[in-house]
Amino acid sequence: MEGIVADGDSVVVTGAERTLTYRPRRVTVSDGTFVMHTSRGGGMSSVWFTDLGDCFVEVVHLGAGPEGGELVLVVPGRDTVAIGDLYVRKPRSAGPSWPRAVELAVGLTTPATRILTSRGEISRDELEDFHQRLLGLIHG
Repeated sequence: MEGIVADGDSVVVTGAERTLTYRPRRVTVSDGTFVMHTSRGGGMSSVWFTDLGDCFVEVVHLGAGPEGGELVLVVPGRDTVAIGDLYVRKPRSAGPSWPRAVELAVGLTTPATRILTSRGEISRDELEDFHQRLLGLIHG
């Protein structure tokens, strides 16, 4: 997608005035601004947003995933959501907030949304299946 480049666990969103680099637990803007969840020593507790000039972005904390402090990047004008480490291929266990965070992430998408994870791009169906696997880990 134009203006959004994914490389490993990083996603770079380029706007007309600034560039934002997303990583699963830290977001940095080219003007020196950075965002981390309070559980990681940052100042964000739930939602942060900015305008990159011609591109509005939101960063949200939907709940703890496998490590805690995972952030989700939403680029509404480009129908892209980066969920970072909220998605893993084979989870071994799951805390109670992880499935809720993934369920909320599903709600941020449509079938056409580009969903980026630290392990590559996935479809909404794959995200929904992953949510069900997490619930199975908790509830058997």
